[in-house]
Amino acid sequence: MSDFQTQYALWDEFLAEGGDGEARQRLIEMLCCLGGFRHIQTDSAQLLARRMPLLEVFIGEFLRSVADIVKRGLRGDYSLRQGNIFALRGKLQMTKHLRQNLCRLDRFFAAFDEFSTNRPENRLLHAALRRVLAWTASQAHSQLARELCFVFADVPASDQPALDFQRVRLDRGMGHYADALAWARLILQDESPLTGAGGHHAPSLLFPMEAVFEAFVAKHLARQLAQSFTLKTQARSFSLVTHRGQDWFRLKPDLLVQASGANRWVLDTKWKLLDGKKATGAEKYGLDQGDFYQLHAYGQSYLDGRGDVVLIYPRTDSFNEALPVFGFPKSAGLRLWVLPFCLKDKRLLLPPCGSLDALFGRRDSSLANGCNAADVAPQDVALA
Repeated sequence: MSDFQTQYALWDEFLAEGGDGEARQRLIEMLCCLGGFRHIQTDSAQLLARRMPLLEVFIGEFLRSVADIVKRGLRGDYSLRQGNIFALRGKLQMTKHLRQNLCRLDRFFAAFDEFSTNRPENRLLHAALRRVLAWTASQAHSQLARELCFVFADVPASDQPALDFQRVRLDRGMGHYADALAWARLILQDESPLTGAGGHHAPSLLFPMEAVFEAFVAKHLARQLAQSFTLKTQARSFSLVTHRGQDWFRLKPDLLVQASGANRWVLDTKWKLLDGKKATGAEKYGLDQGDFYQLHAYGQSYLDGRGDVVLIYPRTDSFNEALPVFGFPKSAGLRLWVLPFCLKDKRLLLPPCGSLDALFGRRDSSLANGCNAADVAPQDVALA
């Protein structure tokens, strides 16, 4: 199954479980954990997502943030300009003045500072407003976008967004621009989730769901751990091999649980669909052998071959409980768990056998699922 098919298969599961509105709400909650979307106002976005396309929700969020800037007034800045002016101000440019005004005593060629709203931040917002005006199918959004464009009429729209983003300065008095510029970056950058195109050249939503799911799990799992444990994201302490004194093939697990600086748990998130009923050697629950190779390498490097490594998948009706623990024949001290993460409750579902309880603050029956004590006996995993 391709990544594209996997993403839609998972959302089909969520739609079947809770309907379109609940699936949209879950996506909004997950996106709020991803860096580029942390500026979403969750309550208003969830409310709107139940009755309009997600693209319109994001357009509405952008327009709301720009309207907030307009209420406070567009920020201007001083910029250096040169011109042949009637009254002297700034610094007279003698060479150019003599060349152009030798016979014109009413002009002065000078360099001067001019206060203007024509600054990179405003140019980017104007360009983003024009783009969403072309995208939106909502009459209310179209009207608001036109009104906001009128406010920016004296500011030219950015024709080089990448260069203007490099010039952005959110210094004193510019903090309220942050959210609107974050949206503008998503709207104007070609690789963003908001600028994909469908078969009819309409803007579409293309989210990196692996990254979205990883960020969502990281945020909420950190709250679920006992106080003595800390969660580290994107660890990169080890490499798979060394060659001529260089480290090659860096090992980067998604999540690493530590206690007093020691590694205790290695976790990797997977945005894939599993089926707990496909417990045969041929189907293997839908697991990918490559993921097991990956976790085995993580366990050997980060845990010295002893401890627990975990694969985390979204909980669905077909995968709603922990799989029996897996063991590696040549690494007797290393165990691999495959656990579901409930998007609705924002919690990792643990096996009720209690093997993983030490990492969590208390035993909560809502975390457990239907395995029994026999699940502690590892199933051998053949990595061949």
